Amino acid sequence: MTVIARRLAGHLVRGLAMILVVATISFVIIRSIPGDPMRARYEKLVEQGMSPEQAERATAVMYGFMPRGTMWEQYTDYMRGLLHLDLGRSLSVPGAEVTTLLASAAAWTILPVLVGTLLSFTVGIILGVYAAIKRSSRLGDALAVSGSLLHGLPQYVLALLLSAAFTTLLPIFPASGTADVTLEPGLNAAYVGSLIQYATLPVLTYALAGYGGWILAMKSSVVTVLGDDFILAAELRGMRRGVIFRYVARNAILPLFTILALSLGLLFGGAIFIERIFTYPGLGLLLLNSVTDRDYALMGGAFLLITVAIVIANIVADMLYTAIDPRVRSGQGAS
Repeated sequence: MTVIARRLAGHLVRGLAMILVVATISFVIIRSIPGDPMRARYEKLVEQGMSPEQAERATAVMYGFMPRGTMWEQYTDYMRGLLHLDLGRSLSVPGAEVTTLLASAAAWTILPVLVGTLLSFTVGIILGVYAAIKRSSRLGDALAVSGSLLHGLPQYVLALLLSAAFTTLLPIFPASGTADVTLEPGLNAAYVGSLIQYATLPVLTYALAGYGGWILAMKSSVVTVLGDDFILAAELRGMRRGVIFRYVARNAILPLFTILALSLGLLFGGAIFIERIFTYPGLGLLLLNSVTDRDYALMGGAFLLITVAIVIANIVADMLYTAIDPRVRSGQGAS
């Protein structure tokens, strides 16, 4: 078995174990919440005229496991539902399946997170290289200061500043929503343009929130590589600065690819504040609303989906590093 295949198999096993642990914790939390929400739902259905048997079945459908029986019986029912991608039904959206709500919300989160992160990564990497090379100049200092300032601002502060600046002071962009409700949804220029307009501020917030970290990390990595022996040897051999620059950038960017993949997974959880401020119906806003509405089935499903995203990001990060670093592929790097 190749090095890549062994690493992938190991990550898949660990990832499945992590997902199982989070699913178990979600189950325990639902069962341990004061007031027993399952029992309250069961009693409410009985009061509405259902028979005890019907109320019990309805509650089991909503939560994904039977509200009676031993803890182990409830747990096995819950895990059996997960194997069939059945996370129960939402209490805050009557009749709606949790998987359907999560899929719909995730679709609105993935694209802004992906575009914003890749934009901040690209700009931060390019400017980070210049900040390192020009670190003794005013330009280098200005780039480093801009990275430090933006890196120190929380996401929700950036979102509030952008919202105030571009929806109130200069009303260029809409304050909330995903598209103009008066337009016909579809692949037409007007509707697609509206989608882009409404997504601009969330994407810009993701980009600015990540920019500071990328430029500082790339600057530090480039400065470290500039001190390596192979750079000094290249300079002594009279190699052109353009070739040396490519060597520096290629070696300095390697560690950042791992961070890039991880940041994509973590932003699924960090989207709560940004989506709340812009009322953008993604996974973060759905999770926040599920907590407010005490919708425990939806809450558990959202936590589980965020965990899956982070696990996948970890696997992609390690496999990407394995693919681009020949030392790892040959088994000479870290195992």
